[in-house]
Amino acid sequence: MNFTKTYIKVFNTTIYCEHRLQVNRPTIFLIHGFVASSYTFNRLKPLLANEFSVIAIDLPGFGKSEKSTSFTYSFDNYASLVLKCMDYFQIKDAYVAGHSMGGQIALYTAKKAPERIKKLILFCSSGYLPKAKNYLIYSSYLPFFHLIARRKINSQSVVRNLRNVFYDHSFITEDQIEEYGRPLQDKNFPRSLVRLLRHREGDLNSEQLKEIKTPTLLLWGKDDKVVPLPIGKKLAKDLPNAKIISYEQAGHLVTEEKAQQLYKEILSFTEPQD
Repeated sequence: MNFTKTYIKVFNTTIYCEHRLQVNRPTIFLIHGFVASSYTFNRLKPLLANEFSVIAIDLPGFGKSEKSTSFTYSFDNYASLVLKCMDYFQIKDAYVAGHSMGGQIALYTAKKAPERIKKLILFCSSGYLPKAKNYLIYSSYLPFFHLIARRKINSQSVVRNLRNVFYDHSFITEDQIEEYGRPLQDKNFPRSLVRLLRHREGDLNSEQLKEIKTPTLLLWGKDDKVVPLPIGKKLAKDLPNAKIISYEQAGHLVTEEKAQQLYKEILSFTEPQD
């Protein structure tokens, strides 16, 4: 199934976007997680396109999008960017789905503009992470701090990281190694990570989550080593209108390992109610 691959300018930042817009189809907007890209939804996107208009972006600092050294890498600003992308495509409202850190951005978006979010779908969403320690934030202003970040990135094998996010390692392909490894070579990538460290406010707390009335579906891998299932259960408890479904033999990249099952649950969750 063909997706249009393009670059758009939002907040003076170049954003890579893949989309398939279809008349009279509801829109689903996909947000990836930390050190990832829209490739996170590689197996899910073509399934969703059977029923939805699909928009997937690479967030500033990640994937094929600009590794801007002027963008404010806060969750609140990322949420504003999601809404601005919807404006760009003239989308009044949409289902918003986020994986890992993208789930937290989806929650921030629903908090900021609830009237524009039909429902939320959270795949192994980040939850309850505090902002960085003050000493790290202060250190991020040191002239050579980005070089420390670069050394840290280079010391971490892409394959090792993929083995950590998959339950079934047979899903790891050469394409994935290439896709997840390419952005790490960009000279400004460490600088954007440093800015994210500096600007990230921290995840929404329980009281803030309780204010989000948007219907929410949480989809989780029972063997998630990155964001363990108890985090998902706590999110489902704090969000007033949420339910959680978990899958055996699935890790953090549940979007790859259980694409067909997720698609069926999303269809059931988004179908019009009588």
